[in-house]
Amino acid sequence: MTDHADGEPALLRWLDLFTLVANVCGSLLILGLMILIGVDVLGRNLAGAPLSGVPELVSLSIVAIVFLQAPQALKAGRMTRSDALLNWVGGRRPVVKRVLETVYDLLGIAVVAVIVYATWPIFARAWERNEFVGAVGDFTAPTWPVKAMIIIGGTLLALQFAARILRRFAEGADGSV
Repeated sequence: MTDHADGEPALLRWLDLFTLVANVCGSLLILGLMILIGVDVLGRNLAGAPLSGVPELVSLSIVAIVFLQAPQALKAGRMTRSDALLNWVGGRRPVVKRVLETVYDLLGIAVVAVIVYATWPIFARAWERNEFVGAVGDFTAPTWPVKAMIIIGGTLLALQFAARILRRFAEGADGSV
């Protein structure tokens, strides 16, 4: 299943590619929000006419951005956590550090799996009922795309937690710690 010079399984490389694509989508959403907010501010100040729906789009987009970019943050080692205890333990007992990091990753998988599981029926309902935010006649936006991004990003995040475990034990099998 490894067909790359570094020996990394193709499945992990595909996961990393999808994670990167989700991260880029999140970045494009940020860029789009910046442009949208800028146009809204200009419209308010220059023409006295704000864009309809900007607050709704901002609130929806923030959730989508977080879930689209969290998997890449985890993969790159930029997920917020305190490493003081891990580094202290790792200096004395590297095996204990690996076990604690694995427990952290397993708990991460469990928490994200609960989020994805709980979001699925909300997504299905939003899709079936065509739920939206905004005011009819002024501005409306469907909510299901954001729910889908929570499911996609959450799934990628759980898979990245699992990939960390696989990579950690692949490193350990090579004799490194």
